[in-house]
Amino acid sequence: MELTKKERIKLPQQEMPTQSASERIKNIEEVPLGYTPEMAIAEAKRCLQCGPNAPCIKDCPVGINIPGFMAEVAKGNFAEGVKILKSSNLLPGVCGRVCPQEIQCQKNCTLGKILKDPSKSVSIGNVERFLADWERENVKEQEEINITSNGKKVGVVGSGPAGLTAAGELARTGYEVHVYEALHSPGGVLAYGIPEFRLPKVIVRDEVKNLERIGVNFHYNFVVGKTMTMEEMIEQYDAIFVGSGAGLPSFLGIPGENLLGTYSANEYLTRCNLMKAFDENSSTPILRGDKVVVVGGGNVAMDSARTALRLGAKEVKLVYRRSEAELPARAEELEHAKEEGLRLCLLENPVEIIGDEKGWVTGVRVVKMKLGEPDASGRRRPIPIEGSEFVEDADIVVIAIGNSPNPLIPASYPAIETNRWGCIVADEATGKTSVEGIFAAGDIVLGAATVIKAMGYAKDAAKSIDAYLKEKTDN
Repeated sequence: MELTKKERIKLPQQEMPTQSASERIKNIEEVPLGYTPEMAIAEAKRCLQCGPNAPCIKDCPVGINIPGFMAEVAKGNFAEGVKILKSSNLLPGVCGRVCPQEIQCQKNCTLGKILKDPSKSVSIGNVERFLADWERENVKEQEEINITSNGKKVGVVGSGPAGLTAAGELARTGYEVHVYEALHSPGGVLAYGIPEFRLPKVIVRDEVKNLERIGVNFHYNFVVGKTMTMEEMIEQYDAIFVGSGAGLPSFLGIPGENLLGTYSANEYLTRCNLMKAFDENSSTPILRGDKVVVVGGGNVAMDSARTALRLGAKEVKLVYRRSEAELPARAEELEHAKEEGLRLCLLENPVEIIGDEKGWVTGVRVVKMKLGEPDASGRRRPIPIEGSEFVEDADIVVIAIGNSPNPLIPASYPAIETNRWGCIVADEATGKTSVEGIFAAGDIVLGAATVIKAMGYAKDAAKSIDAYLKEKTDN
């Protein structure tokens, strides 16, 4: 029997079960355990079915028909829910885990507004994750997909969220798509940047397999700009999509950053996530210190700190120059990190990394901060307090203050226009760059951004590539 709106509003929100903090810091297994079918159905029934103009659809960068798949899940029609979900998003297992739904699709959920509490919105991401996991675990025989080739070839640089999205959209439109990845496995930041306890790599591999099923070709250990020049690539393909990401780490520019025991978050996480340094039998070395200081306040800083805890650190401190209210990390990640023992050192800013006579890190000299008027970001500007310097003890320091765009393509192909931050200049709506036939989206254009935002722009760029090549054929 169909529930009324009043009945839906009264239904309790389904809380995602998780590993206990005491257990999860001893392993790298995923922290949230996922919904059961019963929980997914119960949560989907909370959706008020706002229709095609639902705020959740408008606030989703890839335009998923959220009420559509929710309606099917509420009836227990999981296979139909998967079809609706994947018609707009080819990476649902990834997005259900790492998208900041709380500031996107769930932010303006009608139910959350009625309840006057955004945290009580329909848990869209949890249901999306359930559907992706249900398909992976229960659908062993995938339907045969017949796609008619249009005879055109598109080259894709990078297999991160943007590259995978563009490749998938183009392949199911009929293009022969070849993806070139510099590393030995696919996923880009999904593989090297996000820890196993947040995004199991089997999820990434399975979603890449689904792209291979629709005809996407992957080439690994292949550096465009070195293994093959952009000029050579232009000769081979009818169009090119660049999604090479933002893998260049940023540093503080303070004394002592060259001391032994100092890592960029990029290196620290890559060693653990991609090269399995968390496994003591791995050939990839990583320092396992007792006292770790992580500098930064975003999701990457949180990932680094939680990784350090799992590597056996006795004390992990997060040094951040603003207050907790300004922390850009997801609230869920911050809460999990606190439960696991992370110590927040707020309103502190590093001015020097200090070491011993052998060149090893012994601590971080910080200055206390106070908050002034809002700056260009809208957050209150941190101001140093004179004479407040002191030392936070540390034997490992991880700098997690952001990344810059990968410089390889712009450096090896100067014909493509870049801005002062090293980002490729591309039209936001179409992905068109200064070079005809070359399109770009994701972090190489935006700078470090969210996975789903990169996917949304890549999806638009794929549509533009299709329109460009059709127009070129007609002419």
